[in-house]
Amino acid sequence: MSIAEHEQTIEGDHEDGHEHGIDESVLRRIADSWPRRATIRTDLDRISEPEEYDEHLPDYPEHLLPFAEHPLYLAATPEQRQKVLTMAWLVYNERVIAAEEYVANPTFAMIMHGAFPGADGVHLKRAVQQTHVDEVWHTYMHMIAMQRTREIRQVTDEPSYPHTVTYRRLLEAEAKLPERWERDLLKLVWTTVSEISVNAYLELLSRDKTVQPLHSLVPRLHARDESAHSSVMVEVAKALYVHMNAEQRRAFADALPKALHAFVEQDFAVWPGILRAAGFEQADEIVEDCRRQAGTGLLVRDFSGVRRIVREMELEDQVDFDFGAE
Repeated sequence: MSIAEHEQTIEGDHEDGHEHGIDESVLRRIADSWPRRATIRTDLDRISEPEEYDEHLPDYPEHLLPFAEHPLYLAATPEQRQKVLTMAWLVYNERVIAAEEYVANPTFAMIMHGAFPGADGVHLKRAVQQTHVDEVWHTYMHMIAMQRTREIRQVTDEPSYPHTVTYRRLLEAEAKLPERWERDLLKLVWTTVSEISVNAYLELLSRDKTVQPLHSLVPRLHARDESAHSSVMVEVAKALYVHMNAEQRRAFADALPKALHAFVEQDFAVWPGILRAAGFEQADEIVEDCRRQAGTGLLVRDFSGVRRIVREMELEDQVDFDFGAE
């Protein structure tokens, strides 16, 4: 049963009154500005002809590795550590691409094809389709950057990476849900959280002046588009939420913290293969030591995007997540 069909089976089950402040003018303004601001229109040449590659600069910030201070990592050769940083950069991009290709883009297609009631406004459709185009372009940007790194660093022994943790958590959550509408709604929540939180992930590198120039440029250009996407998804989520019945609204609120946890957590499953490929014989020991250490479980610590949508949709009493102090 689809979301639309399930919504129709429970008549009179909508909450009364409040429409959660949907602002059609926001979507219109974002859609109208797209031809001027989208990086696919303004920065194609910067990706096609990137800055010179400096082989002496790291490919990824070492301090972001969960095992950056582990004695066995610190005792490794410079060549081994460089290989780890190169593959860490590749995995960083894989996580971005997975969020776009496996989560966001399928959801945008569902929205455009009417899977969710309430998605029929012309400005909403324009903004969603533009966002979909942007995301395909972002995948291309990250793909080109990865290929350039592989060629220059002569990466020949790259391990097979598992699905990214964000996508694994989505698959695990979907497997527990018997109804199609529940799985569709889960994809919508994962996409909403991803689109309004991805800048926090991109900013891990976008302002870093110690890594390869291209490796900060790509996240920076991507983040510029995502600033608009965040506002789009806030309005889209509010527009669709209005048309949900009480059971769907509860499912939406229940899924938000699960999606946020999946988005911000450190992906420990990917590191053993990377360390082994770089010549670390005690790869599993290094990763397990880090996994047990308090404070290493999060890669992203900025929850402001989801905090915003929880406030605007007045879900504070329904979303079980510790956002911390302001």
